[in-house]
Amino acid sequence: MDGGEFQVPVVFDHVAVFAWALSGAIVGLRKRYDVIGVFMTALLSSIGGGIIRDGIFLHRTPAVLTDAWYLPLILSATVLVIAFRAQIERTKLVARLVTMIDAIGTPALAVAGLQLALRAGLPIPGVMMIGCISGVGGGVLRDVVVRDTPEIFKPGHFLAIPVAIACGIFLVLALGLNVPPEASAWGTVVGFFVVRVLTLQYDWRTRAILQDD
Repeated sequence: MDGGEFQVPVVFDHVAVFAWALSGAIVGLRKRYDVIGVFMTALLSSIGGGIIRDGIFLHRTPAVLTDAWYLPLILSATVLVIAFRAQIERTKLVARLVTMIDAIGTPALAVAGLQLALRAGLPIPGVMMIGCISGVGGGVLRDVVVRDTPEIFKPGHFLAIPVAIACGIFLVLALGLNVPPEASAWGTVVGFFVVRVLTLQYDWRTRAILQDD
């Protein structure tokens, strides 16, 4: 499939990078890392999925090296979290705060990945795979580095399925129904965020395949 002139505004990528950097910095703060550690968790969270997408699958120079906004956005998120560390530390629902921030960054990064895969002319299954990896790859790498089991691997609030559905909806809107890419992207981001809020509000969860006795 040829992506042609298919183009989602770069703002989606920038919003996603900033959001993931915020959540990564908060994770580093909770782990009691120093300033370099907090910055590195922010960096890994925000560019991890893109590194996997670009370096391994699409064979292109990672966006962090070509987009002049990436590092300033990540640094700004790090400084912001450190500046408000006392307020964040006093917040009882820090884990939920990270989840809510991720609920913005995940679909935005997924949309960016979908766009790149379409422009590379990949078939739909490949496009879906790239979108999902872009959306959750950074979070997986972040959790592995800080020695937490990645959320997507554990029983808990639905994550993997909503990401895949969000990618599918975006493709249906943009390619099947010819909705403008920007509108399709915003609809995907808002839809995913609403679903994540509902999973938290109503405690919708997956179950372990092998149950404890």
